[in-house]
Amino acid sequence: MSRRDNDVPRVAVLGAGSWGTTFGKILADGGAQVTMWARRSELAHEIAEGKRNSRYLPGINLPRSMTATHHLSEALADADQVYLSIPSQAVRQSLKAVRPLVARTDAPIVSLMKGVERRTGLRMSQVIEQELHCDPARIAVASGPNLALEIAREQPTAAVISSISQETADAVARRARNRYFRTFVNTDVIGTEFGGVLKNLIAVAIGIVDGVGYGENTKASIITRGLVEMTDFAVALGAHPETLHGLAGLGDLIATCQSPLSRNNTAGRLLGQGYSFQDVVKQMEQTAEGLASVAPVLQLARQVGVEMPIVEQVKMVLDGTMNPKDIAPHLTTDDDTPKGERTKNGQAGGGGALWRSLQRALDQFRHGGRGSEGDRP
Repeated sequence: MSRRDNDVPRVAVLGAGSWGTTFGKILADGGAQVTMWARRSELAHEIAEGKRNSRYLPGINLPRSMTATHHLSEALADADQVYLSIPSQAVRQSLKAVRPLVARTDAPIVSLMKGVERRTGLRMSQVIEQELHCDPARIAVASGPNLALEIAREQPTAAVISSISQETADAVARRARNRYFRTFVNTDVIGTEFGGVLKNLIAVAIGIVDGVGYGENTKASIITRGLVEMTDFAVALGAHPETLHGLAGLGDLIATCQSPLSRNNTAGRLLGQGYSFQDVVKQMEQTAEGLASVAPVLQLARQVGVEMPIVEQVKMVLDGTMNPKDIAPHLTTDDDTPKGERTKNGQAGGGGALWRSLQRALDQFRHGGRGSEGDRP
């Protein structure tokens, strides 16, 4: 691809919501020239001229090296890397317009999205591969405990960049880091993507019980057993269990479940307060990916024989067949038969295993230490 003045790397970020704009800031603060693509021309103008995104990131000043356009061809021109931050249920249609603009390049395509396609149950990297007709080794995904507004305020955190190609993962990780944002890498795309998907479902459950008024015991039970469900599900579909105990799994789970900044937590809280699914969707200014992912995740779970009682009950609340107040007594078992705490793969569940997982995530945050096996700086 062509080089520009002073050899400054150029990247494109498609999608100018809170996370897309925040990731654009991460990249710009790391030394790249960033062009955002916004669907609405007025938003593109505000970012390009005012260096603000007042709707999605109020109070945040954007770097001078960020610009924006509502023309895809302008955003993608000469881009060394392309980042996608589009609602998961709209990404396939959006990629049809992207395909001819990246077909003759070798730029890595990086998914910032955390969802599965409702109709097919495919992960976002799979949808990207199908629609762009590109080598899967060119695709990477980014995931971790990444609440957009906190990062936009430059509060330090970390993320995982995953690709089946170590070279691609390394190249993206080198670009997507700066003084407040640290990136690790692995090659477990399945585990990294499903970690980002599944934690949203558990966060909806946390929001529901929070809206009902239940306390910390209930939430801790959901988080702990939720990690078991996440691990069982992801491993059954080909993930490494260690990935679910790293930044893309446990780390993201903790951040999403405990923060009012989480859209999925907020959606759950509204459900717990008695709002219907339709009312919640109307009230949410941004997409809560967990709401759309519940049904396809449960369908996949049934296909591989994995029980997910917490997620099942979230779906019942969404469908209006369970009172939110009734969700807590049924969180850990679906009948009266005593059950063991370990997961099917035996990698998590006991107190020692959970503590080791927590300690591993905390080490990554505090010391930049090694995370899950395969996650390395």
